[in-house]
Amino acid sequence: MESFSTSMDLVQFIGKLGDLKDEHYHLILVQSALIELLIDKGIISRQELDHKITEVDRLMTGSPYPMA
Repeated sequence: MESFSTSMDLVQFIGKLGDLKDEHYHLILVQSALIELLIDKGIISRQELDHKITEVDRLMTGSPYPMA
């Protein structure tokens, strides 16, 4: 982490971090609501969602450089 030249820089950094935290919370809230609506309307099932989450997680956690 880089050092802060002034106390004001640190205060601004902490403020930006707080803003990001609020924005992240809002995005997760909207995402959760959309998923619940899709399930409630029968567009997707929880099992389909769980399967897709597992599939995407496997892709994201795998090495980008597979061994030959």
